[in-house]
Amino acid sequence: MRSRPAKVLIITYYWPPSGGAGVQRWLKFAKYLPSSGWLPVVVTIKPEYAAYPYKDPSLFGEIPLDVEVHLTRAVNYFALYSKDQSKIPHSGFASGTGRSLRGAISRFVRGNFFIPDPRRGWNRFAFRKACELIRNEKITHVITTSPPHSTQLIGHRLKRRFPAIKWVADMRDPWTDIYYYEMFKPSLPARMIDRKMERSVLARADLIITVGQTLASMLASKGEDIEKKIHVLPNGYDEEDFEGIIPVVPDKFTITYVGTLSQAYPIKGFIEAIRNIRVNDMPVTLRFVGTIPEQVQQMFPAGKDEVNTEFVQYCDHPVAIRHMMESSMLLLIIPDHRSSKSILTGKIFEYLATEKPVLFLGPSDGDAARLLAICGYKGIFGYDDVQGMRDFILDVAGGKAAKRSGHHLEYSRRALTVKLGNLLDVL
Repeated sequence: MRSRPAKVLIITYYWPPSGGAGVQRWLKFAKYLPSSGWLPVVVTIKPEYAAYPYKDPSLFGEIPLDVEVHLTRAVNYFALYSKDQSKIPHSGFASGTGRSLRGAISRFVRGNFFIPDPRRGWNRFAFRKACELIRNEKITHVITTSPPHSTQLIGHRLKRRFPAIKWVADMRDPWTDIYYYEMFKPSLPARMIDRKMERSVLARADLIITVGQTLASMLASKGEDIEKKIHVLPNGYDEEDFEGIIPVVPDKFTITYVGTLSQAYPIKGFIEAIRNIRVNDMPVTLRFVGTIPEQVQQMFPAGKDEVNTEFVQYCDHPVAIRHMMESSMLLLIIPDHRSSKSILTGKIFEYLATEKPVLFLGPSDGDAARLLAICGYKGIFGYDDVQGMRDFILDVAGGKAAKRSGHHLEYSRRALTVKLGNLLDVL
């Protein structure tokens, strides 16, 4: 390791007080990078100009004191939709807008006039600040993380302005292959422009990191010579987030789901599996922590002998972890889409850290199922395997151990940051 940490510029739209997995990834990398000889300098958006799907002020306390954070203005195109940020649909209008005419128009405008996404209103301000920092602080390494994928265009422009810099493009999600892309009804010209941007970013970046092998293969297929510069660096969990929290076995058998659950998530088979199921003569309790649309909530049965369903609004990260730890079982669902095999959610690693049994619904040959299998988890089911899910729940409730292993230790944020530091060292 060098005697003094070198500075690395991290350009990210999502930063505290924003909440969500995208914030966690780079907040944790920033926390542990100094131990690997790299001192982060962060460029992000001023909260008053941002469009955050969720806010989690508790994350402010995790920003290391020795990390520089530079905030810039932006043009918030989402304000054209609503001045109330809480009413802005998450996933960039892909959900929460229903079948209304306004929702359809909003999605069409989003997909055809704001390419690659409406958050590009931040780009020119972030680019200007990044240029200033590169010149004044002699920065040689730049990381851009997306979504929003418009952030990658900042790195692309910086690479043209400063050809000698080493640019790392972090792709947490697919770009034009994202599961809700078709909901925007992009025209042929819009698709061509979007795909050209995507290919240009992948071709120009010096290094591409992503969260799973299937997504890495998907990105590699976009052009020649891309595969050799892609490295998989998954999300993970921070051991410190679990310190002092004692696992609890609740009085009632409780299955907890943490995160967003939209109509793109097939849950009819699961609902049928838990219908009228009883443990110790009591109905199973189902707890959803996060953003659950009213249409989805209404799908769950109610009645004296039915499942007890609790809906907890989006909460601070420490509270979400406590809900996980106070569960009998954790539920993980992957949306049903042609890109579903590539989805490797951030919460899966925190699920592993709890060492609670996990009931997984999704493709058995996808990245998420593969990770669970490697770590010894058995509750992997297709969306319609009603009997399999039901038997698994009753087996766990009856004390049958859900096999686990210690393989999840390699997914700690500290261990993953060491790998990131090594990649920066050789770039």
